[in-house]
Amino acid sequence: MTTVHATGVQGDRQPGSGRDRERGAVARVLVRAATVLVASAVGVAGTLLYERDAPPDTSAVDAQAAGLAEDLRGDLNAGFYSGGRAYGGQFTEGTLVAQVERHGGALLSVAGAQDRSDPFGHTAQVMLGLVPPGKGTVAAGAYPVRCYRYTFGLGSHSVDQSAMTCPASRTDGKPGSPVAQMGALLARQPSSPYAYRAMTTEGYAHTPKGALDFLEDKRLVGAKDTVSMVSGQAVGEGGVYVLALRINGVCHHLRMESSSAASGFVPLWAAPADRQKTCDVRGAAAAATLYGVDPAKAG
Repeated sequence: MTTVHATGVQGDRQPGSGRDRERGAVARVLVRAATVLVASAVGVAGTLLYERDAPPDTSAVDAQAAGLAEDLRGDLNAGFYSGGRAYGGQFTEGTLVAQVERHGGALLSVAGAQDRSDPFGHTAQVMLGLVPPGKGTVAAGAYPVRCYRYTFGLGSHSVDQSAMTCPASRTDGKPGSPVAQMGALLARQPSSPYAYRAMTTEGYAHTPKGALDFLEDKRLVGAKDTVSMVSGQAVGEGGVYVLALRINGVCHHLRMESSSAASGFVPLWAAPADRQKTCDVRGAAAAATLYGVDPAKAG
């Protein structure tokens, strides 16, 4: 019998208006630290210093970054002749999180355009290299952790990828390594191998209890997972209900919609690292909006 613990449920507020995750990221960080200690003990610290000074081979992780860019272009590859789909694609932050994790990384942040010239633009910052490629073997020295910035707007042509400096400190303000923080987030994923996949939430009540029923029925959480609800809220006029909740201590967003047309969306996803600490329903509401806009509807 599956038992999922739900605690701290707040009252609803109505305003006016996939796959099994690699859980070795933290262990990988610890193994690297242990290797340095052992090497020092046997007197080969000089070799380690040489390797540290040598420029790392980033080709493997760069290849995953390029693969992520291509996946985003595929998500946004829809136009006037796309069988009725909106130009620019239709997906939420959940799709972005699922794509990033599929390429062995974690989403650091995502934000809208900072200027009025491109009101539909978004910028996502990601950390890759936390989980090695799924096929083949890559030497540890040839697979460093790297960070990348992706910008995208309307259509596949809008996707742009560039390397960026990884954060020097944790996004939650606590002392420690940001790489270890991201590794811990990946390691504390829900136990379901299909936690982050597209599916419909049609037929479930737009309440914290309805949300918990959905998670249990779809086996997105199991007996080993602890679910703590934070708050829920209806957004817009399309029958969308969002919640901020914690699964195994990791902040997640859940997007519920009455229409079966939403079956192509990823309803559950881990919030970006910069929203892990606050974990409020306002962040969930902003994250549940659709990326990609039909020009006809945009005027």
